[in-house]
Amino acid sequence: MIQRVTVPGLFPPPTYSHASVVEAGTRLAFLAGSVPLDAEGKLVGEGDPVRQAEQVLANLTEQLRAVGSGLAHVLSTDVYVVSTGTAALSAVWDVVEASGLSTGPHSSTLLGVSCLGYPGQLVEITATAVVPESARP
Repeated sequence: MIQRVTVPGLFPPPTYSHASVVEAGTRLAFLAGSVPLDAEGKLVGEGDPVRQAEQVLANLTEQLRAVGSGLAHVLSTDVYVVSTGTAALSAVWDVVEASGLSTGPHSSTLLGVSCLGYPGQLVEITATAVVPESARP
């Protein structure tokens, strides 16, 4: 069971929750950062944070599927965007909102950073998700 918490005394978040709580004994998946590379390891969307965010979310969806989970079961994310201003962060967040991650809504942190691990990489998302009981062996 996932309990999404929005704290009444804090500013209400637009499309995420302040916290996600799961019961003890729940199977969790801690996913490595999803990056904007295709199956051959080529960068997708060079210079375009929105296109990169779309690829990152497609890759994240595949990571989740591989462990028996999905976007609706994501508890929290960290969204990294190479940017010194908020315009690129907002554009990437729009892609995150449209992806199905916000249906939870999950808990999230959106960060502007100076660089990421691959040349030309502008976006990366790490996630923690519940693996539903039905997906367990």
